[in-house]
Amino acid sequence: MRRRWVKVLAITLVVLAVLFTAADRVAVHYAEGEAAQLVKEKYGYGNTTDGHVDVGIEGFPFLTQAARRDFSHVTLDAEGFLIDTTTNTQGGYLHVDRLRLDLRGVQATSLTARSAEANLATGTLTLSYQELSDVVTRLAGDGSPLKLSQAPGSDGQAARVKVSGTVGGQALSSTGTLLAQGTELSLTVPGAQRATSAWRVDLPEAVGFTAARATANGVEISLVGHLVTLGSSRFGN
Repeated sequence: MRRRWVKVLAITLVVLAVLFTAADRVAVHYAEGEAAQLVKEKYGYGNTTDGHVDVGIEGFPFLTQAARRDFSHVTLDAEGFLIDTTTNTQGGYLHVDRLRLDLRGVQATSLTARSAEANLATGTLTLSYQELSDVVTRLAGDGSPLKLSQAPGSDGQAARVKVSGTVGGQALSSTGTLLAQGTELSLTVPGAQRATSAWRVDLPEAVGFTAARATANGVEISLVGHLVTLGSSRFGN
């Protein structure tokens, strides 16, 4: 009889554990979806038909973290969104390949979880040469294609890029720079009709660019932030 009781108890505990795990996964999936929607609303990362935003809440169990409103690690991935020039120049939109943020020590500051604070945020923003080439071609004004590619050497927050093509019927071969400072990207192309254009990226408060480097596939920009505010009173508390 005792063995049977122990067996029944063990089976019950296993069933309860499975049910708790299932409930936990359902809850985290719902929370991640809600967080992704809020990110789209706040920062505009979901502004294209082929782009998407994904939020991942790491750690188990989620329900325990939710009860404390304290999450050790949250990730944010946004792909395929557009940013416009600071002057809203016609045709100046720039397609961002990917923004990745790793948030550590995240604490929800409202019961509705529409605002939060992170102790540390690190990440990268990636721009492809194809997209940079496209925007420079559009801004050149005469329809002649310009091509950007990797140039040797980057200096801190300025990535060097090679520019080749035709402007105003004249061959162009020069070295430009993509400067990343604060939340602003500034692309300078010597010899182009519009030599410099700038874009501002909507980032969580206290997150900014720290370095830029030209890679074989595109320009990779590093980000960091401390005591980062996620969301705002625009959502309401």
